[in-house]
Amino acid sequence: MVGKKYFALNLNIYRNAYFLILNKAKVAYKELIKDQLKNLSIKPPICITYTYYPPDKRKSDLGNILPIHAKFFEDALVEFGCLPDDNYKFIPEIIYKIGSIDSSDPRVEIEIKEYINAI
Repeated sequence: MVGKKYFALNLNIYRNAYFLILNKAKVAYKELIKDQLKNLSIKPPICITYTYYPPDKRKSDLGNILPIHAKFFEDALVEFGCLPDDNYKFIPEIIYKIGSIDSSDPRVEIEIKEYINAI
């Protein structure tokens, strides 16, 4: 939620939204995840997998939904000191996946693993 309105995290909204609203959305996103990142210890390089669990059977465009989560999450990793940067040297692999339908708890789950084939 940004202010008194809900903000959908997808590219269609992101590219058309006013920059102040985008910044508020990013700040709200970081606020939601900061406790989970507080004590996170990561040894780069890493692979991040984003899995979207949709609320219904409608076909979802992963390329519309997950890149915004990736942008906000990876920027938060840097801001909270979990990674020195979010470029390809530290995150050489990013995976987008679809999970099962979960009408009671639609979400994006994020998994971080050590990247084996380092550049």
